[in-house]
Amino acid sequence: MTDHALSSDAPAGGIGTFEKYLSVWVALCILAGILLGNLLPGLFEFLAEIEFASVNLVVAILIWAMVFPMMVNVDFASLKHIGDRPKGLVLTLVVNWLIKPFTMAALGVFFFTYVFSGLIPPADAEHYIAGLILLGAAPCTAMVFVWSQLTRGDATYTLVQVSVNDVIMVFAFAPIVALLLGVTDIAVPWDTLILSTLLYVVVPLAAGAYVRHRLLQRSNGDAAAVSAFTETLKPWSILGLLATVTLLFGFQGDVIVEKPLIIVLIAVPLLIQSYGIFFLAYGAAKAWNVPFNVAAPCALIGTSNFFELAVAVAISLFGLNSGAALATVVGVLVEVPVMLSLVAFANRTRHWFE
Repeated sequence: MTDHALSSDAPAGGIGTFEKYLSVWVALCILAGILLGNLLPGLFEFLAEIEFASVNLVVAILIWAMVFPMMVNVDFASLKHIGDRPKGLVLTLVVNWLIKPFTMAALGVFFFTYVFSGLIPPADAEHYIAGLILLGAAPCTAMVFVWSQLTRGDATYTLVQVSVNDVIMVFAFAPIVALLLGVTDIAVPWDTLILSTLLYVVVPLAAGAYVRHRLLQRSNGDAAAVSAFTETLKPWSILGLLATVTLLFGFQGDVIVEKPLIIVLIAVPLLIQSYGIFFLAYGAAKAWNVPFNVAAPCALIGTSNFFELAVAVAISLFGLNSGAALATVVGVLVEVPVMLSLVAFANRTRHWFE
């Protein structure tokens, strides 16, 4: 999910214009990318060649612009509350790391190896499966605060869940992706995978922690300084998101014009995964008597994805114009309307937990 600057202490009760209409902006960028990709193929070929160690530098800059504000918002001090009301945290971790990556991989294999086998060449199907795996192994972070606010969730507890997830992601993302890619018989370039994890998780997380520390130090611990700083970066984060989507669909422009059905096919397992994971986590929270202000964010965290990381790693592993990169971007288009529908469902069923 788009993970730009959104802090847990932002005003509750609303979602920003950009977040609310994210699907619209992404759809417009998709159309612009397809159009430009077909009109200016030479430009996109040039941009695709600007890379180092299998990492496209243009996309890398855009990804960093997106994820850095989110990393500044991660409060490691909240980890001291890790033992408070452990049920919600246990559910989040089990769903995010022991269930979600594997169900996404299973759905990808089921649909693209069997159900859609007559519609897609096997080589392309492997790439789409890989993209789905990358999405499933990257749990959402900052946008979770938006979903938490819309359900009047416990902001402090949500921050604990996000911080713990980010720490686990540093160590677990690469091994889980490698395992699942190996299970689906896709070659795993370990060096590129580890480099991508370092570039898009470890380095920005460390930089964000340093900047956060300096901001708090200069403001005598006033968290408002962090919010003000990330707010100034928000336009760059938005620009990075939209530019990345435009670039990716520009690289894929000719393929999409020739095969528009691909977008629909990729969306099918993503929709099943999103609703399935939410209801699994939400139902488990109700059965375990987790309070609503923890249960709702817990289920929404498991449903949403850290798509920026998935996109970056897909590009590094398989290339800018790969099916894996395309699958991760389709995840953005699908996710926002799905998440808003689940927020509405959670709010309508709040009384189940009272």
